[in-house]
Amino acid sequence: MNNHSNHNGGGPRVVTIHKSETGFGFNVRGQVSEGGQWRPINGELYPPLQHVSAVLEGGAAEKAGVRRGDRILEVNGASVEGAEHRYVVELIKQGGDALKLTVISVSQKEAERLEPSDETSGFSYIDYSEKRSLPISIPDYSLVESRTGEKYVVYNIYMAGRHLCARRYREFFSLHNELKKEFPDFNFPKLPGKWPFTLTEQQIDSRRRGLEVYLERVCAVKVIAESSPVHHFLNDNDTVQGMLVDLKVQVPDGSLVCVAQPRTATAAQVFAAAAEKLQLPKHCTPYWALFEIVEYNFERKVGDDELPHHLYIQNYSTATATCLAIHRWVFDPQRELVLCEDDRQHLWLYHLAVEGVNRGHITPTDALYQLKALQDPARKHQYLQVPCPLLLGILLKSQVIEFAWDSIDNYEVNEEALAFCFSFRQSAELNRWVKIFTPYSHYLADCFERVLDERRNEERRGDNRCCRGEGEGGNKCCRGEGEGGNRCCRGEGEGDNRYSRRDNRQVVGVKPFEIREIVSAHNRVRGGSVKRVL
Repeated sequence: MNNHSNHNGGGPRVVTIHKSETGFGFNVRGQVSEGGQWRPINGELYPPLQHVSAVLEGGAAEKAGVRRGDRILEVNGASVEGAEHRYVVELIKQGGDALKLTVISVSQKEAERLEPSDETSGFSYIDYSEKRSLPISIPDYSLVESRTGEKYVVYNIYMAGRHLCARRYREFFSLHNELKKEFPDFNFPKLPGKWPFTLTEQQIDSRRRGLEVYLERVCAVKVIAESSPVHHFLNDNDTVQGMLVDLKVQVPDGSLVCVAQPRTATAAQVFAAAAEKLQLPKHCTPYWALFEIVEYNFERKVGDDELPHHLYIQNYSTATATCLAIHRWVFDPQRELVLCEDDRQHLWLYHLAVEGVNRGHITPTDALYQLKALQDPARKHQYLQVPCPLLLGILLKSQVIEFAWDSIDNYEVNEEALAFCFSFRQSAELNRWVKIFTPYSHYLADCFERVLDERRNEERRGDNRCCRGEGEGGNKCCRGEGEGGNRCCRGEGEGDNRYSRRDNRQVVGVKPFEIREIVSAHNRVRGGSVKRVL
């Protein structure tokens, strides 16, 4: 964009707009006939000019610097001063995917003075043709009472089964008016009419159905569904103070548990409510946590102070029933033995192992057919005993470098670079740093902290006897070194603690910089070393 003057009035400036998936992102209006009375604009006389009547937020025109009220002097180098609307439209259409405009900005007061008479026309450069199917619904309504004693009806809005918010009719009416201002040339569906008297239950339900149809049709147009008014309507704070919302949380066996929580409930509070509803033994709750399903094949632990409801609704256009799940948050196989004492948690661990194999996060190599034959909840005990390596890996150009856990000296999150960094002892005299660029740097830090904390607790237990307790390998066994090292971490060899090898974990290979795939395999970190390709 080339500006020949600033936006605060003054002379003309040139802007170049590159067409995006939503078109040029602005509306233009002006006189339908040529010629007309000249008027002063910013101290200069101009004939009637076509003007920008609306600019799509985040659209191509806004990014190029076009503002609502701008007067258009030239289109692709051709003067349009005093031109009729149709001529300007044709010039814009002929410009292809790049449009160069010479415009002059005016103040709001000046724009009101210059607005043309009723003999106007308009042309939209917002693309309404792209459709999308959003599973939005208003299945029911609630009667609530405010603190002042006022009683009114709110309509509960769901997206793909997620409870997004509850809205009053007047909020729908405000949304409708906002959308008509932002998209003046779009033919919006009719909103259910106002009624001055108290509605019967039948009339309220009829209004509910009408509002549901209205939202379905409005949100079916991609550019409108992604607009600021719709986003605020579906995400903003509820007008119903203190109202609980239903949050669905996926359990490792695939079932869902629903908890009613305030919108401002933290992850720790939501997890505690889910654990209580699932009747999870209190001594086992530290080994599980609330995770966000970011996308298929990847979950990340939600920070204790994060607000799950914000995560729950921020991607409301997805078709899944929930983005929240309970996953194992333990790396020490010895601690996992505690979970296997409870049959339901034993079953959860089985389902997580099956999921890891099916997703390709766990590569069982020669044991694949054995695992397929054992893939039955009734045979979970045998399935979880099939051994696999216990390593974390990041692949880049087929180069693999291993870092022993006891060689890691320090780790930190670089906020500015969006990176996770850790230092390791390359030799007795030399320490080096590794930097991993990822938006999930805090999650990596949480994983490292958890693993290293568990290792410290092991050492404090006194004898560092690893998973099977004792035998060959000694302290080396904890690092995956020596005879029986890796086998010991999986619970192989002598001894009876064989559950510790239960989740068939192996190194995960990913493409360059696809750290999310390896982070999703957080439960495969525990073992002799961290495996990472630089």
